[in-house]
Amino acid sequence: MLTKKGKYGLKAMAYLAKFTPGRPVPVAEIATTQNIPKKFLDSILCELRNSGYVSSKMGKGGGYTLARQPEQIIIGDIIRALDGPLAPLPCASKTRYQPCDDCGDVERCAIRLIMQEAQRALSEVLDSCTLAQARSLSDRVALCYDI
Repeated sequence: MLTKKGKYGLKAMAYLAKFTPGRPVPVAEIATTQNIPKKFLDSILCELRNSGYVSSKMGKGGGYTLARQPEQIIIGDIIRALDGPLAPLPCASKTRYQPCDDCGDVERCAIRLIMQEAQRALSEVLDSCTLAQARSLSDRVALCYDI
């Protein structure tokens, strides 16, 4: 399940994608417009900066900007940076596999096999969508509601 941290991170990144590259957006503006608690957003943006997704500028006129073009930022990667693996269970994870304590046969475990399928499907969707595509979808949905 996507955590609030992951959801808020995606919302902040989509908001930053609206702006001209290199134009810093103040944290308070992001927090207010996206309805995200500022203190929590500060922490999220720090993680995203450390992961190379945003850049920051301190002082007057400062704020955050995307570190790369929205077309180069994959939604699945943002979620992994904030929430960890996409797998619903550690035994279904490709990158952080851990067997379950109560599993007798990892290779034949029905729960693990179905969770691996779920992980593959989720990864396929989230890894094939860029921030630019998500932003475009958001704009189209907004236009539908404006009619």
